[in-house]
Amino acid sequence: MAERASRRTRMTYSAKGFVIAAAILVLVCGGLLLFFVKGLYLLPDKVCESSVQRDVVIRTLPRARAADEWADHTGAGRDFTFGCRISTSGDSMLTGKVELRESSKAAWEEGYSSLAGTDVVRTSAGRVAALAQIDPDDGLASVYVPCEPKDPREAGASGPRALVAEASVVGKSRASGADLRQALTDFAYQLTRHAYSLAQCKEPRDFPEKLPRYGDHR
Repeated sequence: MAERASRRTRMTYSAKGFVIAAAILVLVCGGLLLFFVKGLYLLPDKVCESSVQRDVVIRTLPRARAADEWADHTGAGRDFTFGCRISTSGDSMLTGKVELRESSKAAWEEGYSSLAGTDVVRTSAGRVAALAQIDPDDGLASVYVPCEPKDPREAGASGPRALVAEASVVGKSRASGADLRQALTDFAYQLTRHAYSLAQCKEPRDFPEKLPRYGDHR
């Protein structure tokens, strides 16, 4: 009886030891995994001068150990630009730039769809328009919103003026196809909403929280 009780005790301790060892292994592996993928999650809730939600970046770029952001705006009127980039330790980069240009909406669309074999998807909300090129190997999105500067010294342009944003990924991306096009468009759109204020556009404009989705164009 004593021998059987001793055997049961040893088996109980052995089982407890196995459970403890397994739990430690899970914690160690989880910690190592977190160390190598936490980079994007350590970014602020909003990046690019607090204009872009971090979730958009996480949807776009692959997981990485570390990530950095940079944003800046310069100039005024026709010289206005606003740029932002998020780079990772995995050599991937999400980049976006907004400029004030003399361009009609038709000319803007033509500039992205005129190349042979290039097709685009489009969406819009009021006078805010967006498009993305359909390319299985790359991603490029752009947003267009009319903007006349308040500064009277900027009067006399030969054509309509607008803020034009462009967003793309350098290196590998987490998303692909329709998901990548949508994520890049969301990135460009959120940059543009911020730039509209920075550029001191004359006409007040209510921007929706997000643009209508493209749909499943794969």
